Amino acid sequence: MTTEPRAVPPAQRTLPAMLQRQAGLFGSRALLKIARSEWTHRDAARVAAARAGALAAAGVVRGDRIAVMCGNRVEFLESFLGAGWLGASTVPVNTASMGPQIEYFLANSEAKLLVIEGAFLERLAAADLGRTALREIWVVGEIASGAWQAPAGVRVVAYPAHGEPVEPAPVQPGDALAILYTSGTTGPAKGVVCPHAQYFWWGVNSAEVLGVGADDVLCTTLPLFHINALNTFAQAALTGSQVVFETRFSASGFWPTMRASGATVVYLLGAMVPILLAQPEGAGERDHRVRIGLGPGVPAAAGAAFKARTGVSLLEGYGSTETNFAIATAPDSPRGGVMGWLRPGFQARVADEDDVALPAGEAGELLLRADEPHAFASGYFNMPEKTVEAWRNLWFHTGDRVVRDADGAFRFVDRIKDAIRRRGENISSFEVEQVVLSHPGVASCAVYPVRSELAEDEVMAALVAREGAAIDPAELARFCEGRLPYFAVPRYIDVLADLPRTENGKVQKFKLRERGVGPQTWDGRPAKA
Repeated sequence: MTTEPRAVPPAQRTLPAMLQRQAGLFGSRALLKIARSEWTHRDAARVAAARAGALAAAGVVRGDRIAVMCGNRVEFLESFLGAGWLGASTVPVNTASMGPQIEYFLANSEAKLLVIEGAFLERLAAADLGRTALREIWVVGEIASGAWQAPAGVRVVAYPAHGEPVEPAPVQPGDALAILYTSGTTGPAKGVVCPHAQYFWWGVNSAEVLGVGADDVLCTTLPLFHINALNTFAQAALTGSQVVFETRFSASGFWPTMRASGATVVYLLGAMVPILLAQPEGAGERDHRVRIGLGPGVPAAAGAAFKARTGVSLLEGYGSTETNFAIATAPDSPRGGVMGWLRPGFQARVADEDDVALPAGEAGELLLRADEPHAFASGYFNMPEKTVEAWRNLWFHTGDRVVRDADGAFRFVDRIKDAIRRRGENISSFEVEQVVLSHPGVASCAVYPVRSELAEDEVMAALVAREGAAIDPAELARFCEGRLPYFAVPRYIDVLADLPRTENGKVQKFKLRERGVGPQTWDGRPAKA
């Protein structure tokens, strides 16, 4: 059995094979700490087989989808591994999702089982489960008082104990392991179909970039419903290291948490670093074992200040849910302020609107493709037209405008697509607009990103009131709070006489972005960071 992950034969680049490989190679070495649960590498395969048994007893079969909506707790990983072992796919649901979003994810994915924390159960009251294929719900933890009542035909039970272990399904590297929803721009969120081999390559590439070895302790406060945190498990499984999942990010508690976990590798997103730097300086920022961190989207100045204060270098990189860790910096990179250089196993092109390659120094859309089979997502679930559009001409179109410099480094310029990224979350302007337009006083609106003091996007809405109606921006924001995840609620609201439009009536959002935040703009600074 090879100890080098990159040398694993193609047929063994599946989750069951990965779990069996790590059990044989690393056995009793510590693998996981999450809340009060701890696993060895050998435990992972055992837990997957037993959870697969419970899923099979509930009627889940190979090719089915199960949705999971819970925080960073062991039940999430059990369900993910068990589904993969059985040949089913996991549909992670953002824990900030409200009823309409949950309904859409369940309906679009055709999930037949939902694993959900009791604290989130009442959100299903605003979801029409009759429009979904759901037939069973497993409730994790305590059920909130006055919890929602399930409709006829949907069985609700407490999260069951492990079942009788089952043999792994004969899954193939190209079979779907997960469906991860990423926000659309001109339509609803798209379910990215992630095959087993893509997950394998996420772990291989990320571990190589960070130099992860068997003695490392990987620690993340990021949520398991995103590929970033799910990927840390793959890194640990492939290298024999340990991963610690914390429940949430806390600026004041970050360094004490890292010390307590013994972390050597950490995972941060762009806005988290300025938030940490805003904390008072203290000796605890140096009293730790952290040697390196992954920090995509961290402003260059913030990264330099972080290194000066903490001694930790943050590596930059690029990889969307649809692709892989294709571009990255390294500890010895010749310069910063860039996304990085192309990694082995990938091809990149900076192209014009006809996919023609542009010369170095000229901005265009970043196109990517992989050399290895199934290293990228296989498409968007139940959206063949969107799949063809994104993967046209045998390249994945990222929707990001970049520049390739003469030395091969890639620099991010802006987004071509009308997408918003805030607090590490991708937000669909389309979905926010649909909620704003459902307000009885709104005639038309446009939602778009503006930059914040944390060097990321904030959500701004420009709207026109219906004739005879008066819009109170604060009331409109409260209206949105019950219908959108907290991070998607507009911070800035402008009430205008009209929206700028083309001759054929299309809203010119670029003019609104250029106009930006003005003295007349309502600012509902979010309470949650």
